Amino acid sequence: MPKLTDDERNGLLTQDGVLMHVATVDESGAPLVTTIWFIYEDGKIYFTPRRMSEWLVHIRNEPRVSLCITEEGPPYRKVVVRGTATIVHDLGDDDAWRDRYRRLSIKYVGDDAGNIYVNTTIDQPRALCSVTLDDAEVRSWRMPIDDEAYKGIWASRYYTDDAIMNKYATDGNKDQPKLA
Repeated sequence: MPKLTDDERNGLLTQDGVLMHVATVDESGAPLVTTIWFIYEDGKIYFTPRRMSEWLVHIRNEPRVSLCITEEGPPYRKVVVRGTATIVHDLGDDDAWRDRYRRLSIKYVGDDAGNIYVNTTIDQPRALCSVTLDDAEVRSWRMPIDDEAYKGIWASRYYTDDAIMNKYATDGNKDQPKLA
């Protein structure tokens, strides 16, 4: 699958409404995946666990996380991040980052509803966490588009030597199947 260009990656990370899945581990090493809102600014992915979020406890005990941001429709862009979460602002410091929280809310529900959401939950403390992309392992991909090779629907390492797909060029050709 083609890796996203920086512009494609940044487009997905800043697109309104796209959700993120954050994976943490508890004290026993058991995984937990939680779907949340996020905002991408200044080369960092920011997210906001509530006071009672069990995954905030996990981050305090083990800050290594995995983040997955996935587009729901074609070309199914994906960004997967393995990195270390930093608690930028702890519970009770909400006023220090309220503007960022407001931008995050507006990203998901629009101006009016975003402001209402912030104003009606202002008394419920949240932490602000981030993962810096430059300090993390970042993988990205999408389905082939335009004249890109259909064979690119999977990374080449997944094909066996006798795969039917091997008859299609890796650089595309006019005889290859079309996705849409």
